[in-house]
Amino acid sequence: MLGLEIFEIVIMLVGTLLVIVWIVFFLKGAQYRSMFSVLSEKEFPLKDIYGTGYAFLHSIGYKYKSKGDRKLRQELNVLYGEKYAEYYLHVTHAQQVTFTMTLFVLSFIFYGLARDLMIMFVFFMFSGLAYYYYGTQASKRIQARSDELLHDFADVVSKLALLTNAGMILREAWERVAFGGEGVFYDEMQIAVEEIRNGVAEVDAIYNFGRRCVIPEVKKFTSTIIQGMTKGSRDLTLALQEQSHEVWQLKKQLVRREGERAAAKLLIPISVMFIGILILVIVPILSNLGA
Repeated sequence: MLGLEIFEIVIMLVGTLLVIVWIVFFLKGAQYRSMFSVLSEKEFPLKDIYGTGYAFLHSIGYKYKSKGDRKLRQELNVLYGEKYAEYYLHVTHAQQVTFTMTLFVLSFIFYGLARDLMIMFVFFMFSGLAYYYYGTQASKRIQARSDELLHDFADVVSKLALLTNAGMILREAWERVAFGGEGVFYDEMQIAVEEIRNGVAEVDAIYNFGRRCVIPEVKKFTSTIIQGMTKGSRDLTLALQEQSHEVWQLKKQLVRREGERAAAKLLIPISVMFIGILILVIVPILSNLGA
């Protein structure tokens, strides 16, 4: 009994110390609040407390140069551009550390309220999961963005092939297609149009477009366009028509893959319902046998 009381006292002392440390970093982080004010609340929930994690990282002198940081920086470069990649790298780490610290401290608080070690261990687990979850959000967004790009890819290539075959020069065809639809692919095309209007060479603007989109299929598409521009409009039209056929095959595979994902997701609620039905059937039978 005495050992249990000592254990609880130690837990409470550690928890109190951690709460004080969290409050200190929360107050220190207030000076960085403006750094996170421009973030979207939907994409970065509870952004007002990110200064807590950022202050902690700043206090330990974190350098943002690990192997994982280099990989994350590349992913953020795809999502937000090279200009803002470093900023979002700091934001992501601040988000990870803030949620991890907060959940870790809450584990001790809830233990003090419930006197249940299981609750504390559950919050320990959630704190670790939070660090992992927010560290992988960039790659998940890239995957979702890639799927969205591929979704409009076939339509865009077909329209470009049709317009260039009708005699329209590539720049005009590109601009008409870019402002003729909605979605990530069209947004990226519009950025290329703006670059051309601001004096960037057409080849460079299209190359930048392919680099932003990342997907191998889009890179091949931009490479085809650049080669066609150097060889002549006739070769470009033929290349676009050929690639249009390939892209439609790719879209069929994408639709099939999305259907398989939807079917896999449906298995989870079906399995839960099946287990629930089994419990409802088996428990009364076992109860009657015991009686």
